[in-house]
Amino acid sequence: MGEIVNLRREKKRRAAAAEAASARENRVRHGRTAVQRGADQRSEERRQAALDAAALAPPDRPDPSPGDIDLS
Repeated sequence: MGEIVNLRREKKRRAAAAEAASARENRVRHGRTAVQRGADQRSEERRQAALDAAALAPPDRPDPSPGDIDLS
């Protein structure tokens, strides 16, 4: 004689297993480790520092607008 199975529990167990498999696939597909996130953050900080170092100094005074120029 076979084992008696509660069909509601079996349905819930299968649904939970399918959900767990889907979550596992999503973690692999979209997940990033802390090491990867940290490396990206350090890379972005280095990139920003290089941009800041290469930036030109702002002028001492703003450029005059065309209406501010006295042609007389």
